[in-house]
Amino acid sequence: MVAGAAALAAAAPRGDGEMNWRRLLRHLSTPGWFAQRVFSHEDVAVIEAAIAASEKIHHGELRLVLEGSCPLGEVWRDRPARERAAAHFSQLGVWDTEDNSGILIYVQLLDHQVEILADRGIAKRVPQTVWDAICRGMEADFRNKNYRTGVLNAISQATALLAQHFPARTDNPNELPDQPVRR
Repeated sequence: MVAGAAALAAAAPRGDGEMNWRRLLRHLSTPGWFAQRVFSHEDVAVIEAAIAASEKIHHGELRLVLEGSCPLGEVWRDRPARERAAAHFSQLGVWDTEDNSGILIYVQLLDHQVEILADRGIAKRVPQTVWDAICRGMEADFRNKNYRTGVLNAISQATALLAQHFPARTDNPNELPDQPVRR
């Protein structure tokens, strides 16, 4: 039995060679819906409306992913939030917009991490450090239990950047859904 536990630990190293058991237990013991309770149905509706309004003033696309607990395999491999965000970026087709101007805001609720990924069109114009600063602002709002405000502030800041670099055109289709993804 002890040898089996040792083998399991050896099979799932973190970057420093140690399994993050606390993180694993947190994700195993907390259902995703429980972590997402910080966003009411009203919050999600207001956020969706903010995304829709945002996309009327620029030719970019915003997607928001609110993830409660991560799948066990992702936690077991100690997959960083940025890699999870990249997987969602690909899955949701954020990269597949006409001007490559899609942005994904990824919130990992249990790990208290936020990542913003910008497609190559906007990434050429706005450095990652700007997106990282928006992430840190969201995390600060979240620490103060201001979840809706944190997301709305991030949407507002992303909107300003997209409007500056990709202003709306007469032909301004909504290429991706506005509804936040809850996982």
